[in-house]
Amino acid sequence: MRTKILMQTVELPTLKESYLRFLQNKRIANVSADTIRYYDGVYKMFSDFTGDNFPCDSIAKETVFEFIEHMKKQNPNIRDTSINSYLRGVRSFLYFCMEEGLTQSFKISLIKAEKQLKETYTHAELERLLKKPEIKKCEFSEYRNWVIICYLLGTGNRARTLCNVKIGDIDFDTHEIKLKAVKNSKQYIIPLSKTLEKTLVEYLGYRQGTADDYLFCNIYGQQLGQEALKTAIRRYNNARGVSKTSIHLFRHTFAKNWILNNGDIFRLQKILGHSSIEIVKEYVNMFGNDLQMNFAEFNPLDNMEIMKRNNGAIKMRGEGN
Repeated sequence: MRTKILMQTVELPTLKESYLRFLQNKRIANVSADTIRYYDGVYKMFSDFTGDNFPCDSIAKETVFEFIEHMKKQNPNIRDTSINSYLRGVRSFLYFCMEEGLTQSFKISLIKAEKQLKETYTHAELERLLKKPEIKKCEFSEYRNWVIICYLLGTGNRARTLCNVKIGDIDFDTHEIKLKAVKNSKQYIIPLSKTLEKTLVEYLGYRQGTADDYLFCNIYGQQLGQEALKTAIRRYNNARGVSKTSIHLFRHTFAKNWILNNGDIFRLQKILGHSSIEIVKEYVNMFGNDLQMNFAEFNPLDNMEIMKRNNGAIKMRGEGN
């Protein structure tokens, strides 16, 4: 007697169903809320092109190429760096799908993009921002904003990290700051500079609070949120005659001046909390003409005594004595 075997067709998930599985995986891995929002933005862009019900197993290398063309067509002025930002998110999502057997395996490469110099605050702008307000005459918010500027320039922290620092995270005995709300979710400790320590000691004399209170608060003593922080710094900078208002520029400015002050990039990597030294190396490329500053003073060849003695003129054959 012949037995008839019935083959059951397994229906693979749609793009949206696959993305929900991807998000679940990321949440289990404790990725930050900011990273989840980034993935949501990337998915929205990608799904606007494919549709939520696009069969996940139909995604191929050509799909990614067509997605790149779609982004360029939708926004002719889109930067290559922005395209790569979306591609990184798509790549993370699709590589997850490949590992789960939801789609075929293929390599996803970023497009070749010319790196642009990262903007920083100039010395003149920093002079305006760092001018200390008269504590007895100004409001608490202005004084707090001045302290925030000092903190950003003294740590290189991101906005989210700054907003989540608590008073108890500042250790004045060991001269360290414990950072918990960081991009890669790995807590770490950075040194507390003498200037910033002095500033924070004075600030806490006015701010008061317990170890569990947030270091930077609103006028009601509650945690200062990221949006409120952006608004506060924008108003503070504009009042000081500085048109730049980006909080992240303080991070770039910290990195730039660290290197120009002869700080090594390995320590900079640890302070900024980057997992790869390659990311930190990009800061070296942001300076442009700033790298010419004191070039002869620090250049090894210019400082070799033997080269200083080799200052006689060299004559070509046939030239007169």
